[in-house]
Amino acid sequence: MKEAIVARAYAQSIYTLGEEQKIDVTEEMTNLTMVINENNNLETVLFLDVFTIEEKQAVLNDVLVKLGLSGLVKNVLNFLMEEKRINILPLIFKELVVLDDHKKGFMRGIIEGREGSVDKEFETKIHAFLKEKLGTDPILTYKQNEKLTAGFRVTVEDLQLDATLDNQLNKLKSEILNS
Repeated sequence: MKEAIVARAYAQSIYTLGEEQKIDVTEEMTNLTMVINENNNLETVLFLDVFTIEEKQAVLNDVLVKLGLSGLVKNVLNFLMEEKRINILPLIFKELVVLDDHKKGFMRGIIEGREGSVDKEFETKIHAFLKEKLGTDPILTYKQNEKLTAGFRVTVEDLQLDATLDNQLNKLKSEILNS
């Protein structure tokens, strides 16, 4: 929980500095994250305590130069490395994406269901409902969840609409036990 709060503070600061300097830090961090995710050796060097900070910084700086990232992002990453907080980089990146989405006027959400795909009519209806309720245009992705018995669960940030059979059975059980 503490790491999430720290990551949010870093992300807000980085995002604000990026806006002031007219740098799309979210795009730059997305490019870096993609490179890290595609290269297990790079991920190992950056996030495991096997290597010294100097070794990590040398590798990181080579990557940053090849990606052509701004001085702001380079300084932030080197600062995280020196402060031994590079391990929260994925959390910072997640928070940056959320901030960027909000700035652009939309939110990301997940529709979960047991089936392999969601009915397009249902997806259109839930999208319209969320757009009206939240006042922004949600970007919804579908995720199959075989742990659900039937129905759908929609999560957009801290809003969750749970129309699963499991949820309905739990509510019924609770009502019976508490009456």
